[in-house]
Amino acid sequence: MTEAGYRKPGVEILPLSKETLQDKVYRQITNLILEGSIVPGEMVTVQSLADAFGVSAMPVREALRRLTAANALTVVSGRSIGIPPLSHAKLTDLRDVRSEVEAIAGAWAAKRIGNDEIEALRLLLDTLEKANAASDVKSYLHANHAFHFSIYRASGSESILNIIENLWLQVSPYFNMLHDSGNYTTANTHHQAMFDALCARDENAIKIAIKADIEAAYDVLAELMN
Repeated sequence: MTEAGYRKPGVEILPLSKETLQDKVYRQITNLILEGSIVPGEMVTVQSLADAFGVSAMPVREALRRLTAANALTVVSGRSIGIPPLSHAKLTDLRDVRSEVEAIAGAWAAKRIGNDEIEALRLLLDTLEKANAASDVKSYLHANHAFHFSIYRASGSESILNIIENLWLQVSPYFNMLHDSGNYTTANTHHQAMFDALCARDENAIKIAIKADIEAAYDVLAELMN
């Protein structure tokens, strides 16, 4: 009996393994981008990612194709890919859209967030402070992503979460450039304001804090581009 024709009595076997692997690889690469592990100017290859994940090249190629279509990655040369260059106009556009969408998600989170989620954010705030004090950029960016997306996930909207992730894929690799400016310290002040607003269930206050955080990062990146 061929493998395709096999059916164990009473068990339905669905052909999901390939799709699941592709999705897993896509999520792994997405997280590398969102958490700043692939930095602007760095090139990675299909084979290097396949070796790192312990998979064949096929699911990696599919994941990179999806991320290139989303403007999160670009072909640099041959088989190498990297972070697309970010123009001032693109940076401004992302700032404007993020300010509106992320503020809405924050306001929705203020209405729905639970005590366990607030406690998790409290721990992330502590991690952000320690990472900044230690100049640990990698740990800071990891915790920064976790902090923001814990809030946006608490909004209860998968649709708005997907929109925000797409926006972050295009700008978050550049958060690596913010450390030397002292922006991480400024950002932590805004993070504390977001946290306080959530504890108070204050929708307007968290919108203001999120917009201020986005604007502060924008000012530094725009200056660096100039």
